[in-house]
Amino acid sequence: MRHRLWQVAMLLLGAMLLGTVGLSAGSWYGGRGAVPLSADRPQEVAAELLPGIKPTGGVSVRGYRYGIFLAADDFGSARTEFHYGYRPDCTLSEQLRRNAVARGWQDVRRVPGEACDGWRAEADGLLVTLTHRATGSTLRVAPAAPDRFLAATLVGALLGAAAGAALFWLVARRRPPVRRLVRTLVVVALLPGAVLTWSDLLADGFAEPVWPIWRSFAGLLVPLSLVLLLVLLLVASIVLTRTQKPTGPATEAADAVRG
Repeated sequence: MRHRLWQVAMLLLGAMLLGTVGLSAGSWYGGRGAVPLSADRPQEVAAELLPGIKPTGGVSVRGYRYGIFLAADDFGSARTEFHYGYRPDCTLSEQLRRNAVARGWQDVRRVPGEACDGWRAEADGLLVTLTHRATGSTLRVAPAAPDRFLAATLVGALLGAAAGAALFWLVARRRPPVRRLVRTLVVVALLPGAVLTWSDLLADGFAEPVWPIWRSFAGLLVPLSLVLLLVLLLVASIVLTRTQKPTGPATEAADAVRG
């Protein structure tokens, strides 16, 4: 029973690790083709949804995560934020909602906030989100995710999970040194990226791209995995040599018989 539970746990571990890789790859593929954010469009959107309200500040951010610059048509590649005051102005929420509905924006829905609820809306490949915090109200304008984004992310996660479970199932049918070696390599190579990926997803959801984590790790994990592979092979060869060579009383008895 304990052995069976251990096998199930290994299958789930493999599915989780490679499923996370597949999820990240799917989100990258599905996020390609987002509408690039022009320099003037965010100001036009802010004036359209909050007319007569002048921001106290603003900032444009280019997509840059984990040392990787995102392409202009990657989902999450850029955003512009407008700040309104130094305290939350909850009256902006109703104004944005009313103007968004009147101008035909889609997917208008409430967004929970610290001070009060905000709103979000989509139109023409743009996603606008108004949030309220203790430090003030913020209007964020960013490219919206392409229509295929969620589907590609889900398919990538399922394919990765299936591949991970199949890999660990095949490894479980091998001899102990082989399965320990493969499991160790897979866990060491993928666990750090998986932990960071799920930390980002729990904190920001899909608002921020997670695939740059794996690209930034590639330059470090590939040589690290090769070194670990050589060390494990060396240790395995030493262990096998010692188990195949008889020692102690058995060797002395064999020598006495030959003598």
